[in-house]
Amino acid sequence: MPRLSLSDLYRIAVPGDPRLRPDGGAVAYTVTTADRETDANHSEIWLAAPGAEPRRLTGGPHDSSPRWSPAGRTLAFLRPVEGRAQIHLLPMDGGEPRVLTDAPLGAGAAVWSPDGTRIAYAAPYGEVDPVAPVVTDLLGYKADGAGLLRGLTTQLFVVDVETGRTVRVTSGDAFAGEPSWTPDGLRLTFVTDTGQDRDLVIGGAAYSIDVPDPGPEDESGGDPEGVPERLTGEELICAGAWWTGGRLLVAGMTGGPVGHTRLFHLDDGDLTEVTEGLDRNLMVGAPGYPGALPQQAGDELIFCARDGGCTHLYRAGGDKLVGGDQVVSGVSAAAGRIAYVAATPHSAGEVYLLDLPGDREAGQPAAMRLTSYALEDVELFTPRSRTFTAPDGTPVEGFVLRDETLTGPGPLLLDVHGGPHNTWAPIFDGVHLYHQMLAAKGWTVLTLNPRGSDGYGEAFYTAAVGAWGIADTDDFLSPIDDLVAEGVADPDRLGLTGYSYGGYVSCWLPTRTDRFRAAIPGGCVSDLNSMAGTSDLGYLLKVHECGGDVTGQSPMENVGKVTTPTLLLHGEDDDRCPVGQAEQWFAALRERGVPVRLVRYPGGSHLFILNGRPSHRTDYNERIVAWLEQWIPSAGTAVSPS
Repeated sequence: MPRLSLSDLYRIAVPGDPRLRPDGGAVAYTVTTADRETDANHSEIWLAAPGAEPRRLTGGPHDSSPRWSPAGRTLAFLRPVEGRAQIHLLPMDGGEPRVLTDAPLGAGAAVWSPDGTRIAYAAPYGEVDPVAPVVTDLLGYKADGAGLLRGLTTQLFVVDVETGRTVRVTSGDAFAGEPSWTPDGLRLTFVTDTGQDRDLVIGGAAYSIDVPDPGPEDESGGDPEGVPERLTGEELICAGAWWTGGRLLVAGMTGGPVGHTRLFHLDDGDLTEVTEGLDRNLMVGAPGYPGALPQQAGDELIFCARDGGCTHLYRAGGDKLVGGDQVVSGVSAAAGRIAYVAATPHSAGEVYLLDLPGDREAGQPAAMRLTSYALEDVELFTPRSRTFTAPDGTPVEGFVLRDETLTGPGPLLLDVHGGPHNTWAPIFDGVHLYHQMLAAKGWTVLTLNPRGSDGYGEAFYTAAVGAWGIADTDDFLSPIDDLVAEGVADPDRLGLTGYSYGGYVSCWLPTRTDRFRAAIPGGCVSDLNSMAGTSDLGYLLKVHECGGDVTGQSPMENVGKVTTPTLLLHGEDDDRCPVGQAEQWFAALRERGVPVRLVRYPGGSHLFILNGRPSHRTDYNERIVAWLEQWIPSAGTAVSPS
């Protein structure tokens, strides 16, 4: 059976955003693939049910966010109209979808009212003049993936399902988060930050606001009269609020802006922690970060949290419904059932259906797999978990990917994850295809979850705050020493790569050691001083992640020590780690005669390796393999960096 190749990028299908029909009988979900002909990502909506083959509901090419009406007879979803996402309604008894909204800048995902007569959504709001000067008095005037915001905010709207009449519910210069209907259908709950210094101080609170009835004409441009009521106090940095099962749940942090997100029940201003006693981080889902919104499932309250490298599904009380080597990235509950999407060591994602047990003591029930998206005709290498011990005695979990039939030391690639609070998991990775490709060429790929990684408790999560590169250097180097001592890794054939924070480490480690024969920083950070003033989150990273003193944690301070041949891969439109970070490192190494190459991907935001052009993602993987093979042969003597 053949091994994975780069051409398989166009055969990998990734399901997501599962939505269980209210009667529990079927699951609507998205399927995303890479289309070679259009050089774009293609997304459709499918339906899966027990005992039946999944069937396609919509043809794409950019359909997303399926949402069932309360009665289950209509499916709302997003589809672009003249380049702007609009809510469409698909009747499940037959017929073509109809466009419901005409939002000038596009609409967000549909949130049905309890009686099914209205839909709330968040959407960009404001006037855009692409050639007007951009004037700002606050930081946060740009955002990765969106670019310069030009005064745009996000506001909440409600549209009448029958007539299409729309009313704007919120106003102001703050960004309103996704809405949630109160059980009586009279108000919307949402999260926003209205603080005067919200660009300097991380905040956020839950609010509730009355929903006016849409008038006889479209009133989306009018000024709303409702005044939001604040529901949470200063003690909580609120990140989300949702009504479920008649209860209001809020997610947030109480100990500062860097730490675990926890889940609370809010009742008349009083917070009761749902996740108390569980030293794990709540995961609500975001690009690059798995998880799902907490919700009521029968009599159970369920939520996602990281445990080790994996993301699991828990129920209140701390016991797991879904565990093992799985990464859960979407959950939906209805009629005593739970639908979820999870990646495994053999698949980038499958849709599962789980019947809730009536008795907690019955243990973890078995889930039914409804889909088959694994590449059955490709033989995959499986990551092997092991725990290393840092010099100070701290355990560090890692994953070793290699051909277990090989003997003797061979080349090794250390790949560092981003965040720094993300994590590697022992699953099939449909993004970093070069892992499988290198393993097929005799390489060992080592991925580690050092201090700062999620999934190992809050003390571990915050252990690198104010000590980027300092607290975690030994967490990277000592496992390599172990693999060298075990005869797995050749000390003269070591490579280094990583993205985002991993790109930072890929600049940092070569200032500390010359043991790596090649380095490939992606989406890198090389100069924390300039990063603080140019990244869309630069000030907050400087103050809260780096502790304010960035000079001692900046690779640029010691660039003169670097001799490692370096390939820099960076998105041209990256506002999280601006391309100037790669430019500075490139110029500094070139000036010193260190072999270096800079590759810039036009239009690429910080997440382009996840959701950018397929040709760019292919090129990214291909260049990593080629650079490593140029400087570190799979067999024989390593090429000297000098």
